[in-house]
Amino acid sequence: MVTQSAHPYVIASPNLPGGEPVIRGTRTPVRAIVELWRQGIPPEEMPTHLPHLSLAQVFAALSYYAENQDEVNSFIEANRVPENLIHPMLQ
Repeated sequence: MVTQSAHPYVIASPNLPGGEPVIRGTRTPVRAIVELWRQGIPPEEMPTHLPHLSLAQVFAALSYYAENQDEVNSFIEANRVPENLIHPMLQ
């Protein structure tokens, strides 16, 4: 069963990896948008980095995050690559 959130572009489904919230019609998780935003990329530039997304979808993801920070942060943490596995040249 797909769960529609109050954000029209964001859905969650047990059929999706871990039930993680994603942008409807894509496999792009909300956490990907949040992580770009945390890196200092303004929402208006995100469609340049993720051309399959519209600006409305980006803002919906950030709005979803604003209301569900604990949930999204748990997905960010669960998908974090441990420091010891990152090649020193990439740090």
